[in-house]
Amino acid sequence: MTMTRRSLDDIKARADEFADAFENYSPKADDEDAALPPLMAVRLAAWRRDASESELAEAVHTARHQRMSWREVGEAIGTSGEAARQRYGSTI
Repeated sequence: MTMTRRSLDDIKARADEFADAFENYSPKADDEDAALPPLMAVRLAAWRRDASESELAEAVHTARHQRMSWREVGEAIGTSGEAARQRYGSTI
């Protein structure tokens, strides 16, 4: 599986798209008794992922402004400080 790197702006835009899709979703009569439709489940999972990525980026931004080192940030998110800096450094 290939991971695509997204900017914070890309993540926020995608989260907004998913939020709009959820707000505009109207279940059909036959959806009421069914489990979450598979496509909606995928959309929901993608929205949650984008929302958490956005939340994490914001937390890193806050931590860095409070003088937390990249090493500390990396340890907190389970990676190296250099990897954290490469991923989130351009968003600060």
